[in-house]
Amino acid sequence: MTDNNSTSGAYVDPGKEFVRDTRYIETRITADGRDGYPTSPGRYRLVAARACPWANRAIIVRRLLGLESVLSMGLCGPTHDERSWTFDLDPGGIDPVLKIPRLQDAYLARDPGYPRGITVPAIVDIPSGAVVTNNYPQITLDLSTEWTAYHREGAPQLYPEHLRDEIDEVADLVFRDVNNGVYRCGFAGSQESYDAAYDRLFARLDWLTERLRDQRFLVGDTITEADVRLFTTLVRFDPVYHGHFKCNRSTLTEMDVLWAYARDLFQTPGFGDTVDFAQIKRHYYVVHRDINPTGIVPKGPDLSGWLTPHGREALGGRPFGDGTPPPAPRPDEVVPTGHSAG
Repeated sequence: MTDNNSTSGAYVDPGKEFVRDTRYIETRITADGRDGYPTSPGRYRLVAARACPWANRAIIVRRLLGLESVLSMGLCGPTHDERSWTFDLDPGGIDPVLKIPRLQDAYLARDPGYPRGITVPAIVDIPSGAVVTNNYPQITLDLSTEWTAYHREGAPQLYPEHLRDEIDEVADLVFRDVNNGVYRCGFAGSQESYDAAYDRLFARLDWLTERLRDQRFLVGDTITEADVRLFTTLVRFDPVYHGHFKCNRSTLTEMDVLWAYARDLFQTPGFGDTVDFAQIKRHYYVVHRDINPTGIVPKGPDLSGWLTPHGREALGGRPFGDGTPPPAPRPDEVVPTGHSAG
């Protein structure tokens, strides 16, 4: 019997290190519409998956900035086959706005011969049904800088101009060694490439520990894009990366500073309330059959610690700066009961 969720052999290239394909559709949605896609309420749909750390970034930023009413969101299920992410969470397996069963359909509407992976997040132009962009690092920056006319009152400055160089520098290091570093461990095709990725990962986590020991956030005294980017990897570390990707020098819960920092963000509105641990585990352990051929999803770890006191407020800082926390999630975007901590 064929497993429709299996992508066996799709991730590990035997004898080689994992190299991420970062050739994305670079079209941008901007205030001036210079690429042909101006910001406009209701025109676009963010297609994401709660399982995916790259998509989780966009979900968090959209929520922190209060863009829910102007940029709708479609959520793919946690598993996919070699062709595409699918809308199996929706009735009939069809996205109710785009009217398609597979995200691949929106990519092919943009380019009938689209040659690369079908990735989330992607922003789709609803009138044409075509993907505008899947360039996830730029998507969140543009939500902060190009959609300002539609930000909620009290929206935080996640990419303040005077800190952008430092945010970019930190984010680049975090991407190279941590965000992508865990994948370079998990999808390593040789012992040598795994060992090198493992050493770089934990050297960078040690560096981050020292950086965050006496300051509450990564850059400045407020939450920025840099924190969003680190958080989505840290929140997946113990459920997935420690075991599944063999990042096992220590668990997050054993790294005191980073564990407290991650709990601080998790307990901040807009972060933990976007995290679906059940979907995260199902995605990695079911889809990556070349490194987990049985498809068995572990029951652990215990998630109750995410809601314990973190003590980071003693370091000062103002999470939202001069802004305010976002309101509670929309009822149709609440993480299902039993899928998060608590």
